Formats: sequence, C-alpha cells, structure tokens
Amino acid sequence: MKIAVLPGDGIGKEVTAQAVKALRAVVGNAIPMEMTEAAIGGAALDTVGTALPEETVEIARKADAILLGGTGVPEDEHRPPKDGAGNGLLRLRKALGLYANFRPVTLFPELLSASTLKPEVVDGVDLLIIRELNGDLYFGEPRGIFKGDDGKRYGINTMHYSEGEIERIAHSGFQAAMRRNRKLCSVDKSNVLETMMLWREVVIEVGKQYPEVELSHLYVDAASMVLIRNPKQFDVIVTGNVFGDILSDAAAMLAGSIGMLPSASLGANNKGLYEPVHGTAPDIAGKDIANPLAAILSAAMMLRHSFGMEEHAARVENAVRSVLRDGFRTADIREPGCTTVGTVAMGDEVVKALLREATQATVAAS
Repeated sequence: MKIAVLPGDGIGKEVTAQAVKALRAVVGNAIPMEMTEAAIGGAALDTVGTALPEETVEIARKADAILLGGTGVPEDEHRPPKDGAGNGLLRLRKALGLYANFRPVTLFPELLSASTLKPEVVDGVDLLIIRELNGDLYFGEPRGIFKGDDGKRYGINTMHYSEGEIERIAHSGFQAAMRRNRKLCSVDKSNVLETMMLWREVVIEVGKQYPEVELSHLYVDAASMVLIRNPKQFDVIVTGNVFGDILSDAAAMLAGSIGMLPSASLGANNKGLYEPVHGTAPDIAGKDIANPLAAILSAAMMLRHSFGMEEHAARVENAVRSVLRDGFRTADIREPGCTTVGTVAMGDEVVKALLREATQATVAAS
C-alpha cells in the first residue's frame, strides 16, 4: 500500500496525523504500508514558491492513494485565485485526472441532537453527493479581471462543460445509485444556463443505460431548500463543480458538523485522493480542538475505494461510532453530559476502539 500523505495547511496537519494513526492501527502488520509525506498549499508556497511542487505531483502519481489534510491560508484572500495556497488542490485533482468527488452525508445516531435541524428531519439521513471536479466555473476560460473600454474593471468566469465530462460524471452517479437504493437526483440550473441545459440532456441520455435507477431533476435553488426541509428524500445527488461545493457544505449540518464529513476524489483505476470536507480552519489551527473524525472517515473511504479493504473500512467506521457512543466529543459536536476532548485525544480513542475490536475478534476466533 503506497500512500502519499499531504498534511497541507492549518488543521490539516493535526487531523491528518490522527488519520494516519488510525490507518496504522487498523492495517497493522497484515499488509506492508509505505507512507510518503509531501508539501502542498501554503506549506509549499513558503518553501518552494508554488502551492503544488512537481515533486509532490510525482509522489502522488506513484502512490496508490493520497491522504490530504487541507489547503488554504488566510493570505489567499489577498491573492489572485491562481496564486493562492488553495489552488494547489485544484491543480492536483486536474493533474491526476480525479473527476468525481464522493461526499457521503450520514448522521450518526449519537449526534442526533448535534444538528441544528429538528430530530425528525435528520434522523436516518444517509445520502451521497457526487460532485464533478474538473470543469465548471473553476476551470472554464476565459477568466480573470479585465479593464473595459469605459475604464471600469470586469470580473469574468466561464461556466464550461463538454458532453464527455458530463457523461463520465453521470455514469459515476448512476453506478453509485445502483450500489445503493437506485435513486439519482441530478441538480442543475437548466432553466437559465445553456451549460446546464446540456447537462440535463446528457444525464437523461446516460440514464437510458440504467433503467433500474429512478432519475429525477431539481434546480439548484430548489435542491438547496429540499436538502434542508426533507433530506431523507435523497439517496444519490449528482451535480456540477460549483453547485456540489455549495450543497455538500450545507449538507454538513445534517450530520451535526462539517467536522464529520469525509470525501473521496476518484479517477480511473480506483486512484483516489481522500480528504475531510472542512478545509483548514486557520482560526483554530494549533489549538488541539479540531475534529479529526472526518479525516479518519476519509481514511476509511481510502481503504474501501482504493484498496478494496471493505472489512477494514467498516472497522474504522465502527470505531468512530463506538467512540461517539461512549460519549467522547470534540468542541464542534459538544453536548451536555459528554466528555469533550481534543484532536489528539479523539484520535487516541478511535485507536483504542480499533485495538479493542481486534482483541475481541482474536479471543472469539480462539
């Protein structure tokens, strides 16, 4: 197992360390595991002047999977997007051909009261948002800030999707729906955007190859409302880069905290980059209060999708459930009557749960 570890910026370093700890605990000595650390984001900008060094790209290419903490620093607010630390991740996804971002949104029963929504609305939420990663406003050309003939500045971004890009993400959506409850909702804005008109047409065409899947469509504004009002009506959502970015962050509150959401960015041949959805949170970096569970659950997704280790992935997820059931909470999911712990302590509790389960399995086998 060759894994590239890219801690990145802010709390990325802290939560990634806990994910690595959990990986080592669950895999043990059963399979050789080679982890190579590399710089990305602000950490790379500070040392070599670019958010994505070529050395990091090569390490990532040679790896079977990539574990990422997060990219982005406060200084990015004053830089052009192409020069920011956060741009390193966008470029890496593009360089590796990672086009499908899987963001599962599952509410652990133990966190029912952590959500700001009514319990009857979120109880039982289990959905998957699949976001296209390589197109849309983030990559379309032309783009930039220009001065017009009137002397005023104009900002331009281009929403762009090819038929092929839509087809492959649509297939990802339908295939995921086939593995789940055979319901797929495609989210677009085809009532006003030609790009999204093409999106809907192509999704419908691809859908003819999956007659077992119930296909529905929602405009993004309606989808955002339904996601909060009746999230349990969704099983799999497939959407574009910008809409997926926004909807998946909003969906974080269904799970109680953005600190609970893992993600996988997948390409061909099970190559994947795994990262928590939450970003770098520079305001709490270095304080040992960040929630590492999204990073740990991202490691579980890595075991499942890139290595086919379903049993090990399930063990990590069960360990997270066990820790929550035992009443351990980080600050973002703090509840009365529970024990509030820091980043490292939460990682330690997950490792303890993994080791307990392994010991119990050994005793049962003997």
